[in-house]
Amino acid sequence: MGGAFLAAAVLARLGGRIGLPTIPLFILAGILLGPHTPGWVLLKDPHELEMLSALGLVLLLFYLGLEFHLDDLKEGGRKMALAGATYLALNVGAGLGFGFALGWGTSEALVLAGVLGISSSAIVTKVLVDLGRIGNKETKPILGIIVVEDIFLALYLAALQPILSGADSLAAASVDAGKAFGFLLLLALAARFGTKVIGRLIGTKDNELLVISFLGAAVFVAGVSEWFGVADAIGAFMVGLMLGSTSSGERIMKLVHPLRDAFGAIFFFAFGLSIDPGDLPVVLWPVLAAVAVTLLMNVVAGVSAAKIYGFGAQPAANISTTLLARGEFALILATMAAGAGLDERLSPFIAGYVLLLAVLGPLVAGQSHWLAKILPGKDRDVPVLEVVSLEKEPSAAR
Repeated sequence: MGGAFLAAAVLARLGGRIGLPTIPLFILAGILLGPHTPGWVLLKDPHELEMLSALGLVLLLFYLGLEFHLDDLKEGGRKMALAGATYLALNVGAGLGFGFALGWGTSEALVLAGVLGISSSAIVTKVLVDLGRIGNKETKPILGIIVVEDIFLALYLAALQPILSGADSLAAASVDAGKAFGFLLLLALAARFGTKVIGRLIGTKDNELLVISFLGAAVFVAGVSEWFGVADAIGAFMVGLMLGSTSSGERIMKLVHPLRDAFGAIFFFAFGLSIDPGDLPVVLWPVLAAVAVTLLMNVVAGVSAAKIYGFGAQPAANISTTLLARGEFALILATMAAGAGLDERLSPFIAGYVLLLAVLGPLVAGQSHWLAKILPGKDRDVPVLEVVSLEKEPSAAR
């Protein structure tokens, strides 16, 4: 485990000097030190990190739940919902069509729909911070789309779990789906109406007790979620949703942050351990085709979102490129697919696709002005206040 942390840290430091995000570097560290590459093998059996990897996944989704608030749905209203739904319809729809076109199977196509359709909120947030765009007008729609994606992800994984578990009949699948949605509904009601009670139960001035309490709650509910056919990560997300609205929410976010970063790195590293680079050439052309589809759909979705908000070409280009990266959600689906025994080409495909877009996304986002030159709506970006000022004060203009 120490070697995994150090390897991830060294590569991330090197990559940080040239502006690369950490997620693909953690995966690359796992690939280089795994049993499928020549040289020193850190771990022969990736399953040795299975529990730590699961904890990393739980903490990643728990933190996302803390960041998301039910009040966020009220702000932005119809525009946020419409922009998010448009983005999902275009990207998830294209992913589903791409999956069926590959001909790997129906379950595999459903997994690919999520892989191609959902952005990496971790990388998106990092891009916004690194490029200094937090205060930009298009940032609110970008975060709104991420919120809609998070909600969709919870429902999508709950629906997908019975299919991947191989229910024997339609009736069995319906029962499994009913149990999953019922449990999700119970958690949602607790998040909506039980915040005060949960806040009193979790609240304490002692940071040590608070860490033990929220970590125990997240992991316990994640485990119970699996009994009901809901992905453990989504159970953790719902716990984060509950605790984020309590009076202890801000303290929990600060306390869980280093845990999320540390064990999240192990999750990505462990995924890299399971990848055989020799399998990547087999899926090279599907990966490149999927990247091309994602690029196209993101541009269309970005332009559509910009029209909904009345933005011009540059904000549209920023939306398109910022949401391009794929990351943790795709890897969650890869883990589920591997556990369900789906087509063995899925794991190397998802690994190659995530690696390529996780590197390409931030780089393209930094050069979005080139895309803005060919997008419609340039005239709408004219700084009207500046023009009025020049008309009123011609001497200043001179």
